[in-house]
Amino acid sequence: MLSRTVVSVSAVSSSSSTSPSRFLCKVNPTIPKFLGLKGLSHNLTNRTTWDRNLNLNRRCNTRMENFTTKASAQPLKNADELIDSVETFIFDCDGVIWKGDKLIDGVPQTLDMLRSRGKRLVFVTNNSTKSRKQYGKKFETLGLDVSEEEIFASSFAAAAYLKSIDFPKDKKVYVVGEDGILKELELAGFQYLGGPDDGGKKIELKPGFLMEHDKDVGAVVVGFDRYLNYYKVQYGTLCIRENPGCLFIATNRDAVTHLTDAQEWAGGGSMVGAFIGSTQREPLVVGKPSTFMMDYLANKFGILKSQICMVGDRLDTDILFGQNGGCKTLLVLSGVTSLSMLQSPSNSIQPDFYTNKISDFLSLKAAAV
Repeated sequence: MLSRTVVSVSAVSSSSSTSPSRFLCKVNPTIPKFLGLKGLSHNLTNRTTWDRNLNLNRRCNTRMENFTTKASAQPLKNADELIDSVETFIFDCDGVIWKGDKLIDGVPQTLDMLRSRGKRLVFVTNNSTKSRKQYGKKFETLGLDVSEEEIFASSFAAAAYLKSIDFPKDKKVYVVGEDGILKELELAGFQYLGGPDDGGKKIELKPGFLMEHDKDVGAVVVGFDRYLNYYKVQYGTLCIRENPGCLFIATNRDAVTHLTDAQEWAGGGSMVGAFIGSTQREPLVVGKPSTFMMDYLANKFGILKSQICMVGDRLDTDILFGQNGGCKTLLVLSGVTSLSMLQSPSNSIQPDFYTNKISDFLSLKAAAV
């Protein structure tokens, strides 16, 4: 039998049954579990209640301050046993499938083997710069046969979340990010502004200058943006702070990303951090490790979460994403996490298993026979 890492999370709220934070953390089939906000009006005028719920959301899903483990991760020794124990593998992309625009060795053969054994494969990425269709083209360019229906990017998650809460179609979305978010919002039928078009805009600070902003913006979505500038920060800040009930949505809070295979680069979390600082608000995070995409996938494909294995290279996003969703977890050391980081006494997030790269499924399978 496969051993599972048992994880416990201390309560982040008081024991009162009416505590909002207990409501936010409870499983509710009609309310996105990681937010618990579907019942809130988009015409909110009670800023104090709104801010409190946002702060509770972060404590429930991103800080995990009292996160403790009862077992350490085990090296993967019998790949067959893990493969046979689940129906679906969810793979992160950057650091697992590729680095930058370079495919990691052995990936095509590994995916082919898993498909031949009847496993469902899903690819989930926090990178919001591309839409699902654009990611499909990247997979194709790298020689991988992956359909658009198997790809879930945080750009898609942002649009899917807005649809799940019936975001008013007469409201607009201001985008701090790249083309992927715009394309997914357009497909979902939402009005938007900002994005790459605002990358070249500048503010001329003259005495008495007042920057105007669109009062119909009901949400600001912040993702990875290589063209972030002061204009975008100020415009988004005005919308969040001055438009009643305006949502502050982050596609992810990743500290670093892989733009090339030569080094790590500042990630989407650095862009989100600018708005946290200027608004003194916490964002609603729709990408990993929040459970929105996991719940969406489980519902879409009719998958039991206990029959899913999450494979990723980041402890605080990929592995926590799998653990929050009740899945098995496998850490690969081909991305941002090293063995020394995993085994550090300061690290409290332990996957069920770890291995060097996903192609170890092939060699460990052979060794186990």
